[in-house]
Amino acid sequence: MDHPQLPDLPEALKRLLPSASDAVARNRDRSVSPNWCNMEAFTFAHSTQVNLPIWVKICSLEGKQREIPFSEQLENPELRWRASTDNPCSDLYVTAQLWSDSKPLGVPVQTPYKAFKTERAWNEWLEMPMSIKDAPLNLQIAITVWDLSPLADTPDHRIPYGGTTISVYDEDGMLKMGRQKCKIHRHKAADGFSSTTTPSSPPVKRRNPDNLSVLNQSKAEQELERLEPLIKKHEMGEIPRIDWMDQMLFRQIEKLRIDAGAAKDSRTILCKKLMSKGQVEDSPDEEIVDEENFVLYVDFQRYDLPILWVDHKYPPPPVSSHSQNPPTNPSSASKPAPEVRLGPGIEEGEGAGVIKIYDGEVGQTGNPCEDKHRRLIRSHRTGFMDRDLKPNPKIRDELNAVLSYEPTQSLTAEEKDLVWRFRYYLTREKRALTKFVKSVNWRDEGESRQAVEILPKWTEIDVDDALELLGPTFDNSEVRSYAVARLRKADDEELLLYLLQLVQALKYEESSFEQADDAARHSSLANFLITRAANNFKLGNYLHWYLMVECDDAPSASLSTQRRLFARVEYYFMVELEKVNSEHRKTLRRQGELVVVLSKIAKDIRSSREARPAKIELLKKMLRDPKNEIINIDPPLPLPIDPDVSVVGCYPDESNVFKSTLSPLQITFKTDDGGRYPLLFKVGDDLRQDQLVIQIIILMDRLLQKENLDLKLTPYRILATSSNAGAVQFIPSTSLSAASSQYKSILAYLKENNPDETEPLGVRKETMDTYIKSCAGYCVITYILGVGDRHLENLLLAPDGHFFHADFGFILGREPKPFAPPMKLCKEMVEVMGGQNSPHFMQFKQHCFTAYTTLRKSANLILNLFSLMVDANIQDIRLEPDKAVLKVKERFHLELTEEEAIRHFEQLIGYSANAIFGVVIDRLHEFVQGWRA
Repeated sequence: MDHPQLPDLPEALKRLLPSASDAVARNRDRSVSPNWCNMEAFTFAHSTQVNLPIWVKICSLEGKQREIPFSEQLENPELRWRASTDNPCSDLYVTAQLWSDSKPLGVPVQTPYKAFKTERAWNEWLEMPMSIKDAPLNLQIAITVWDLSPLADTPDHRIPYGGTTISVYDEDGMLKMGRQKCKIHRHKAADGFSSTTTPSSPPVKRRNPDNLSVLNQSKAEQELERLEPLIKKHEMGEIPRIDWMDQMLFRQIEKLRIDAGAAKDSRTILCKKLMSKGQVEDSPDEEIVDEENFVLYVDFQRYDLPILWVDHKYPPPPVSSHSQNPPTNPSSASKPAPEVRLGPGIEEGEGAGVIKIYDGEVGQTGNPCEDKHRRLIRSHRTGFMDRDLKPNPKIRDELNAVLSYEPTQSLTAEEKDLVWRFRYYLTREKRALTKFVKSVNWRDEGESRQAVEILPKWTEIDVDDALELLGPTFDNSEVRSYAVARLRKADDEELLLYLLQLVQALKYEESSFEQADDAARHSSLANFLITRAANNFKLGNYLHWYLMVECDDAPSASLSTQRRLFARVEYYFMVELEKVNSEHRKTLRRQGELVVVLSKIAKDIRSSREARPAKIELLKKMLRDPKNEIINIDPPLPLPIDPDVSVVGCYPDESNVFKSTLSPLQITFKTDDGGRYPLLFKVGDDLRQDQLVIQIIILMDRLLQKENLDLKLTPYRILATSSNAGAVQFIPSTSLSAASSQYKSILAYLKENNPDETEPLGVRKETMDTYIKSCAGYCVITYILGVGDRHLENLLLAPDGHFFHADFGFILGREPKPFAPPMKLCKEMVEVMGGQNSPHFMQFKQHCFTAYTTLRKSANLILNLFSLMVDANIQDIRLEPDKAVLKVKERFHLELTEEEAIRHFEQLIGYSANAIFGVVIDRLHEFVQGWRA
């Protein structure tokens, strides 16, 4: 069929048509030619070879917007407030989103704000969140033009101006390139459904030539349709460019567009008249009656070669090998098996509609290339040669550098190969065991077998290395059993220092077993703790309450297995207690009854709306009530918070209710030796974080005393009895704020309680020495632990000069107050020593330097303890569990030498003592507390 020609068609336009038709003819002739060897090669690229993102350029929106009659605006007032109603070139923005199989792929991307003057042209490239190699064949881009209206229901007041959906690949599976003309469906948001209602190229409807003969396209419109693919080829560079002829061509095309627009307007008016008179029976095309025929021009990226879509074929997963050798990685082993349910109403019976599906990616750890390289490097045929292998001086230095790494530092592939190669030589070095375990590929049966055989030959490791082997990184049962064997040589007092972390380490035992019951029964760590705790009541007391807190943790689906594990360990512990000493089990039961009674009293007083004096009288009445069995306790009962102390009753008249939202109770118990033991009991507060800090302070005090450095620390006892209740030992003391306000200065407070006129400051030498040492110890410890929210209310001072901190609600660098100094050393504390130039302050600094350098030597132990607490559901660790250990490590500054570390801490002391914001924070806190009072 011949195309109609316009009489004034320029020569350049005529030249385009024969060139395209001749090219098609030539290709057709070549395809049937018997001499196929002379055919031109057709070069293209596969989509899987193009690792580039999909880009789309939003060019311009063209179309004539009809003027809305005033009567229509009165009927629909919302139309009056649309931005496009007032201005035909109003500011619009465009969003684009990828869709496939009627599902969105990623989030939509948006054009930036742009003010229009004469036309709506964005000319903005948008990067879609998918690369070409990952794009499916039926990928579509849903493009929506958004208008603004203040009366819209959406939060951002947007309404759809129009939408269009365009496919990324054409019908032949070729990636679309260059300029694309997309029809805009007015007042519709683009949808990416497989049968979309907003296609960019709607299907052409067949017209009835009898009824709509007067409504056929004009010659100008027909000519524009014929020229459109040729113009696109010209833009793509498939047709040579001749500037002077192209200018003439484009001027002629512009005239055709003007004529086509006029013809369309007249045809629309005629169509409406015929429809109103009933002279048109069939519904005409949508384009004929559409007064707002908007078109959006978009650009796809152009490439030198056509890109053909090719599907990627994945090799079948090794199902049999995976099922025979389950993964040892805890993160992968903890994942549940994938399940697919048939839906509601289809399943019959329990588990009848569940289909187990194997996921080949689950459990595959490591890089196959690295595994192959490791097998070649660690060939087991050279195992006998490695026994006598010794490093040269250069390699020895490299090994020493690896052995000096802290527990948080991972090893490179080269370092792992180096440690494995000289594993027999390193058996004499106890620091090398943890590095060796990290270097073993435990998925390799031969390699893991060699590693297990060499473990008994290793030099006995320290406790800190044994704790590291019990962490979440190591899940091999033989390695964990070796670490437990080292812990068996520790005495009960040393074991108490790490018991809190050892209970948390039970969480990582379950990765080797399918059920919590198996983990509790066969775990070497669980059996060790149960055996030792059953033979030592103090150890068993704390083990019991640590387990009870974990069993009482907040309910969560992810923690249900862990809670069952702790419950089974508690059960086996009670069974062992019944065999070894049944009286101890009865004592633990009586402790539980005491805690239940105290919790009920604390809840009743907290919920009471009476004033504080009335609450105090209510507390005294409840303590005297014989039903609660607190006024007299027979036989004597060891306190859960301190089992070395047995109580026989309480003093109700000495009880108190503190002024706080939680209304903590102060109860003074009567000990069996006639003494007093005051403690605080709280309900509604999670004390596990404070319990951890106090445990670390007790450990650090023990480490310092091993170096003959007694800093007179006062680590009072804290025990969490549940996830929201616990007891705190009450130390008779006063806050620095109260001492300053009552005695005008802290120095006057110490003079009042410990006078000595022979001393320069009027305070006994022993008291001043205690104050200086305790200040130094707590300054260093609170800096390492990153304790925040320090003010004069939670800095306490005992009459004998013992200084200590309370309320550890913010640790690991968290600070609710802005510009707080890194270490709390206020001027009130320094004034007691006689100022920054006094001999006492110099002595304080020396104690700080000694304590800091001493604790840096045990940094690995402290870091390993914190790594075991990562999953302990402690508030400040739970916020960023992956950074908790790193925050402590940063404050040790292990990269510095001892001299550099001392200079660093000296700068901290100077900065903290002269910090202005610390003084401002203290004054603001005093003002707020006074206002509340």
